[in-house]
Amino acid sequence: MDVSQYLDIFLDEAGEHLQSLSDQIMILEQEPENEDTINEIFRAAHSLKGMAGTMGYKNMQNLTHDMENVFSEVRNGNIKIKSDMIDVLFQCLDALEAYTNNIRESSDEGTETNENLIKALNDILNGGTGGSSGGAKKEEAKEEKAPEAAAASGDEAWKHIKLGDTETSVLGEALKQGKTPYGLTVKVQESCILKAARAFLVFKAVEELGEVIISDPSTQDIEDEKFDFEFSLITISDKPLDQIIRAASAVSEIESVTGGVLDLDSTEIDTDEEEEEAAPAEAIAEKAEEQSEAPAKSNAPVPAGAANAKSDKKPVGKPVVNRTVRVDIEKLDVLMNLVSELIIAKNSLVAASGSTEDRINSAITDQVEYLESVTTSLHESVMKVRMVPIESVVSKFPRMIRDLSKKLGKKMELYMSGEDTELDRTVVDEIGDPLMHLLRNSADHGLESAEIRKERGKPEVGSIFLDAYQEGNNVIIEVRDDGNGIDTEAVKAKAIERGVITPEQGDNMTEKEIIDLLFHAGFSTAKVVSDVSGRGVGLDVVKSKIESLSGEVEVKSKLGEGSTWTIRLPLTLAIIQALMVTVGGEKYAISLGSIQTIENISRSSIKLVENKEVIHLRGTVIPLIDLHDVLDAPRLEEEDPEHIIVVIVKKGDKLAGLVVDQLIGQQEVVIKSLGKYINRCKVISGATILGDGEVALILDANVLI
Repeated sequence: MDVSQYLDIFLDEAGEHLQSLSDQIMILEQEPENEDTINEIFRAAHSLKGMAGTMGYKNMQNLTHDMENVFSEVRNGNIKIKSDMIDVLFQCLDALEAYTNNIRESSDEGTETNENLIKALNDILNGGTGGSSGGAKKEEAKEEKAPEAAAASGDEAWKHIKLGDTETSVLGEALKQGKTPYGLTVKVQESCILKAARAFLVFKAVEELGEVIISDPSTQDIEDEKFDFEFSLITISDKPLDQIIRAASAVSEIESVTGGVLDLDSTEIDTDEEEEEAAPAEAIAEKAEEQSEAPAKSNAPVPAGAANAKSDKKPVGKPVVNRTVRVDIEKLDVLMNLVSELIIAKNSLVAASGSTEDRINSAITDQVEYLESVTTSLHESVMKVRMVPIESVVSKFPRMIRDLSKKLGKKMELYMSGEDTELDRTVVDEIGDPLMHLLRNSADHGLESAEIRKERGKPEVGSIFLDAYQEGNNVIIEVRDDGNGIDTEAVKAKAIERGVITPEQGDNMTEKEIIDLLFHAGFSTAKVVSDVSGRGVGLDVVKSKIESLSGEVEVKSKLGEGSTWTIRLPLTLAIIQALMVTVGGEKYAISLGSIQTIENISRSSIKLVENKEVIHLRGTVIPLIDLHDVLDAPRLEEEDPEHIIVVIVKKGDKLAGLVVDQLIGQQEVVIKSLGKYINRCKVISGATILGDGEVALILDANVLI
């Protein structure tokens, strides 16, 4: 069987399972007795093993098989979680990630067998089950559990499905109508890759002949592949049992289907003492009829999930898995381009409507308003499709901080908030490295050792905070720590030593300018080069990457108290709301996200400070930037001799006033990349096509300030 066609699916699924394993093992380290976490880890390892075996990746399969064996013993209570065991498990995750990286690059897992890890896992197994008296007791415990386990996972597992009041009533009504209740247990082949798809086809086949009342696991868990290779269900039908079994068995990759007639007298009933009054039989029968009609129209086994809603109680604290559809980012880019063209067409219509006669103008205006409403809604919908939570990026950082804590010999904790904050997918894909560098910087340079913290009256355990939140059309990501802060004198001395600045320049620099030296390529204050820091390739990468995403990064620090690194990113890089202005007869766009206010300033109020023009506005001194000089644009003869129009823009806590000739108005513009044509001109971030067909350049206010 050629499995190469499933490679992309395998890599996606493997990545999700590895992230789940990492998250759950982190929880397990804090809560060694958490049964839900242990079961989740066992399921993830089991699924990963089956997937690797199907794809023919034997080394990966062997390692996950031994991990599964360890957690099987943990689940049975034969092995207790210890710190050194957690370390071994994280090493196994690193090895599995290395396998998937090899597969992603070459479709081959490589030749590394990781015998040392397999030996370590077997040592854990032997240590957990070895010994004389203890071993005998555990064997007895195993033997006592064996019959129960065999009954639960045997061919008649459907007999152990607990029925609630609703299901019992529906079954009772079905018997009155002459229908027969059946129980089925379905086993999926272990080589099956898409278990949930096969289970869905089984549900569909059964629902064509009857109605599914309840399933174990629940339909939601089955859809999310939260089951091994077996599931059970109870159905009511007027068809014979063998016909239903044949229909379910006809689905490919189904190993076996067993079943029987359900005996209500011997079935476990899960009653709810709080709800003593049963619903009237007529209402239940009517609901059953609605449910029996639904499967024929529906593409998912919803009725079973609906019927099971009361009896299927999820464990407290279990994470809810998002139901998502994977879409190729290129397809979304095509869709975005189509929306972009639609907006250009809309702008053209707006321009045309402005030049029509009054009689026709009213009708066209109505249509333009409707078109504007539609395109705005379409734009918002497409943007929502592209938006993904930053959780996919930040979820790997707790593990990284744990490893750094051990490597650096410092006690530290990472606290995260706002993981559900959404950003454009293209931005999310790029911010992982900058955030990683900032966190490593806080761990290595920011936090002091436990001894120094104790001397300073701080808690021994250092705190690093990663917060994300939306602010207008931007997303703010902050990395904070309660460490030493930035010693500007030490930074200045290092910069002079490295030849980055001269001593004279250092004497005239402000504290902020000295801190900005940290972003200089190759600059590092680390005394020793290690695999954590010291090579000077961290913060300059952060700055260049964030600026390439039309964002900015700021630093605030107080010596002895800690530092805050703030990243400001645009929600999207595709379509923006902009203020259209003219400078020297040419049209330009300025993003509304950067604009604070628009002022009409008297020329007499312009002052000179250090030979630079400034204005004093509401208690703040704001420098003026004449766009005629920046863009080398000609000045208009009919300039107002008394007043100038100033657009006040903001970058962090900095303000500047951009002098323009004329304001056109607010407009939704599509950002078109200029590629390599004028990549040296940082002031221009892109271009847009206006409604009249003209091309307007988009000014980057962050560069101007």
